[in-house]
Amino acid sequence: MLDVRKLRLLRELAHRGTIAAVAEALSYTPSAVSQQLTALEREAGVPLLERTGRRVVLTPAAHLLVGHTETILAALEHADAELACARDDLVGLLRIGAFPTAARTLLSPALVSLSTDHPHLELTVTEIDPADAPDALRAATLDIALVHDYDLVPADPGPALHAEPLYTETVYLATRDPVTPGTDPLLAHRESPWIAGTSGTLCHTMTLRACQAAGFTPRVRHHADDFGTVLALVAAGAGTAIVPALALPAHPSDVALTPLATRRRTSLAYRNGTATHPAVRAARDALHAAAETAAR
Repeated sequence: MLDVRKLRLLRELAHRGTIAAVAEALSYTPSAVSQQLTALEREAGVPLLERTGRRVVLTPAAHLLVGHTETILAALEHADAELACARDDLVGLLRIGAFPTAARTLLSPALVSLSTDHPHLELTVTEIDPADAPDALRAATLDIALVHDYDLVPADPGPALHAEPLYTETVYLATRDPVTPGTDPLLAHRESPWIAGTSGTLCHTMTLRACQAAGFTPRVRHHADDFGTVLALVAAGAGTAIVPALALPAHPSDVALTPLATRRRTSLAYRNGTATHPAVRAARDALHAAAETAAR
């Protein structure tokens, strides 16, 4: 019979691409991962990996097995959720991931509610970029995460995860001086220096795609992931930036904000099969209540 732990390693290899990345994510040594995958090949009776030098790629049989693995792991998660529902009290550890603006505006009030309603539930919070959250959820280092995407940068959580809509917000162009009415706000700043997130983040990609959709490639001079820093740079005349509404409760008074057509969407992501787990369900309810309050 196939070993679930080895199947999980194969699934992670399909997502992460290298044995070294799997080992780092799951706290194994690369040799241990290789040994477990070799043992899985013996159990399966068919080749699962094709080795080319130091790299390995999954065979068609391995991809087929990964698909079945997603079903198996979701079923196990669902079984664990049903067992948790049979307990009298909501106890245990709930690991929550969130990006900074959501942590301040949506997660904070939800934590107050969860702590009040479920005092025996142990809550931990990790600040994480939405691009990294799916890997953390699959590796079970997080149980639920607030993630986001943009109209121009849609995100696919993958077959192992479910994402449910939570909050939709306007995105603004932040400039030192107001945009002339009737002009395209992005095109009006095509020659300006730009401020964007770290390369590889969704916010950085969003800035590039929004400007490219307007017909130009922005000249990114500054990189900052904290929107407080971004707005301070704009106020100092250092450049132009795209900023979501959740980052604006305390924006500098000398920054002009022009709404754009695009939107940022925040979702709750969690592993398939865990939606009915009492701790995850409680977090979902508290976060939806916080989102409704923020929307009002």
